[in-house]
Amino acid sequence: MSKSIFYHAGCPVCVSAEHDILNLVQDVEVVNIGTDRTRISDAQKAGVLSVPALVTPNGNVLHINFGASMEDVIG
Repeated sequence: MSKSIFYHAGCPVCVSAEHDILNLVQDVEVVNIGTDRTRISDAQKAGVLSVPALVTPNGNVLHINFGASMEDVIG
């Protein structure tokens, strides 16, 4: 992976974190798994346990300001 990926579910906590991340990190892909459900498996494979979360190019998962567990997102 060459850039960071920010996963979120579209809730107010996630959107607020998205704005902060975009101001801090260059070359970041934003994935709203609330609307693009095909990316849920990518997030899970990367180790995302809750959203919002930032996956770094090194594969580290940074869980940010708990908004929802992946189980809640999946429904």
